[in-house]
Amino acid sequence: MTYDLIIHNIGQLILPKSSDKPLKGHAMKELNIRENAAMGILDGKIAWLGSNAEAGALKASEKIDAQGKVVSPGLVDPHTHLVFGGSREHELSLKQAGVPYLEILAQGGGILSTVGSTKKATEEELFEKASFHLERMISYGVTTLEAKSGYGLDADTEIKQLRVVRKLKEKYPVSVVSTFLGAHAVPPGFKGKEDEFLEEMAKLFDDIKNAELAEFVDIFCETGVFTIEQSRKFLQLAKEKGFGLKIHADEIDPLGGTELAVSLGAASADHLVAASDEGIRQLSEGDTVAVLLPGTTFYLGKDHYARARKMIDEGAAVALATDFNPGSCVTENLQMIMSLAALKLKMSAEEIWNAVTVNAAHAIGKASEAGTLAEGRSADLVIWDVPNYKYIPYHFGVNHAQSVFHSGKKLWERTAYGEIQLSSAR
Repeated sequence: MTYDLIIHNIGQLILPKSSDKPLKGHAMKELNIRENAAMGILDGKIAWLGSNAEAGALKASEKIDAQGKVVSPGLVDPHTHLVFGGSREHELSLKQAGVPYLEILAQGGGILSTVGSTKKATEEELFEKASFHLERMISYGVTTLEAKSGYGLDADTEIKQLRVVRKLKEKYPVSVVSTFLGAHAVPPGFKGKEDEFLEEMAKLFDDIKNAELAEFVDIFCETGVFTIEQSRKFLQLAKEKGFGLKIHADEIDPLGGTELAVSLGAASADHLVAASDEGIRQLSEGDTVAVLLPGTTFYLGKDHYARARKMIDEGAAVALATDFNPGSCVTENLQMIMSLAALKLKMSAEEIWNAVTVNAAHAIGKASEAGTLAEGRSADLVIWDVPNYKYIPYHFGVNHAQSVFHSGKKLWERTAYGEIQLSSAR
């Protein structure tokens, strides 16, 4: 057999456990590391995994010497707000001065600023901006990600955002999962009429489903936004329409969004900074993935982070994501999130790797395609310019990716003189 590509002289090959369910509790501490390894890729899939000693006898159209570096599955970012208009750097000085968010909102800032910019932007402008951010994510090692709408809060703009996500799927050779987050906030015209607004957003379910514009539906369940009962009704209807469920839950107050996510069988409950002990207990009994977003807590200058240690120790499944968005976490760098998970969430290197690969894939319904490396699986992988798998959480704030591959094709590579996007089109 002649392979399309052989990657040999791999110092450490990270092989997260493949499972039909997310890794929970103690299983998150287990990470299969194969040293002095090699792999053969054929037709976009991993056709062979073995030792470096065996690789010398194999034939391939191309061979890459990993030079003793680390190879992992492509990273999975299961929570991003990728498509939006404008930016909000002018608000940073207000935050530094201690101006409350509600006052910033009253001045036309906050999420309403982004909603206004997103409404004004053309579909082409949103696509170009989102492409810029997506290419940066790829350069950090992400080969699978989720992208939400939610900066329209009206039918036309929400659909516009979802169409942009579909165009990104068509252009870029990475896996993009789309989520409808029309229930992201309450627009000014619906204050006190939240039920009516949710009814308007729910009217879009059939059109979104028929046009295949989203795989998941999400809602922001929080004080001052949508209540538990409103969220339950909205998500239950989405489930009946055939959507997977996600929920922004218990970010500020312990309303019970975590428990709601488990009871509905949601793929994930996200944020969870204020998740209750009971919510964490229920997570340990179900398969809903706790998607934690420490970058948001860090960027907002908060001291209290989600209780990842308690969640894992009690048997829950945890994933990590950037929450990339223009207001509360302005970074595309999932590697930085890995460092924050070590420093602020007290997660081990092994838990962190499982949280950005196999568990993150489960959180967006991609566990059969992404998150691990095995024979017969898509060759989505990253060669890291690091000496061992523990180094990335340790050395923070920089890009450690050397080369990024999706389906066996090199998407991006770092050179001695900069970064080159080798292939951004299908």
